[in-house]
Amino acid sequence: MRHTSYIEISRQAYRQNMDFLKTDIGPKIEISVVVKGNAYGHGIENIVLLAEENGISHFSTFSADEAIQVHNSSKTGSEVMIMGMLENEDLEEIIQKGISFYVFEFDRLMEAINVAKKLQIKAKIHVEVETGFHRTGFEWEEKERLLKILNENCEQLSLKGLCTHYAGAESISNYVRVRKQIKLYKKFKNWFEAQGLFFEKYHTACSAATLLYPETKMDLVRIGITSYGFWPTQETYMYRFQSLPSTNKNPLKRLISWKSSVLNIKSVKMGEFIGYGSSYMAPRDMKIALVPIGYGHGYSRLLSNQGKVLISGKIVFVTGTVTMNSIAVDVTDLEKVKKGDEVVIIGVQGEFEITVASFGESSQQVNYELLTRLPLDIPRKIVE
Repeated sequence: MRHTSYIEISRQAYRQNMDFLKTDIGPKIEISVVVKGNAYGHGIENIVLLAEENGISHFSTFSADEAIQVHNSSKTGSEVMIMGMLENEDLEEIIQKGISFYVFEFDRLMEAINVAKKLQIKAKIHVEVETGFHRTGFEWEEKERLLKILNENCEQLSLKGLCTHYAGAESISNYVRVRKQIKLYKKFKNWFEAQGLFFEKYHTACSAATLLYPETKMDLVRIGITSYGFWPTQETYMYRFQSLPSTNKNPLKRLISWKSSVLNIKSVKMGEFIGYGSSYMAPRDMKIALVPIGYGHGYSRLLSNQGKVLISGKIVFVTGTVTMNSIAVDVTDLEKVKKGDEVVIIGVQGEFEITVASFGESSQQVNYELLTRLPLDIPRKIVE
């Protein structure tokens, strides 16, 4: 193993998640799988492959570079949509490749029109409206100017969607705010339609909105964290618990396992300090195993003296400070541990499991943060 760790992605778990989501969402609504943040740490090329195997033909990215990755990874000519970053100088390539993109301010819209005229290819755009998230989107006061531009340039534009994004649909504390957003989005939709302007698809729902606000599902839903086997929040799961079938109260399965191996075994006398500084003093004669992953690999330094891994089917704890490239774990009570033994950082070994959620208990990292911080150079492979 040339690398210090590797990630496994479960094909079976992904299939189960998509089966649940398709049933829950219904056959008439298209699923766009969100693959921003390197597909939430799972690897864009892996998730495009698995999603297309499961009948998905639409992907959402944050940026142009991610969109190009999806475009190049697709085996079935899937549609790709950019929700965020797109430099004007990249518009020509994006339009030529048939990739759709959000427009949420006039500069990008006008430049897209200019490029489309030059190429004589329609720009596929999704018009994002501001409903209360207050990051991107055309304001209500800008609708007349926006309508005029869209009508005057219909030969250069393909109106793929009218969209918005909710400000925390995963939390009940945002209920009133989200309800206001839904109302304002409908107001935008109705106004455009009253002016004779229609869009191919109307879409607003992320994973949480899809699960909690059925009226937001519309024509297309943008499913991110849920497709990877995670509920957006504990609140989301609690809300949906009663509606889940009694035979399957946990329908979402984690795809990801993160594994390494024992680099070295060392004996430490009682009273000696382990690792940098004096944060951990051996309370007894100990045996420690060095594992070659650290904060440089996405294993937070906040897990010093708190983190845990699985070795020989048992939970063992981090002793001392998490360094850039390694952690030391207490294997004193394990009978047979040797160099090269498997170490599970995330996943199952024997009867025990270390979940992504468990990292939040010790490091305050949410699922999204831990997953997307896993470095790109950790090898990822699909397993059955």
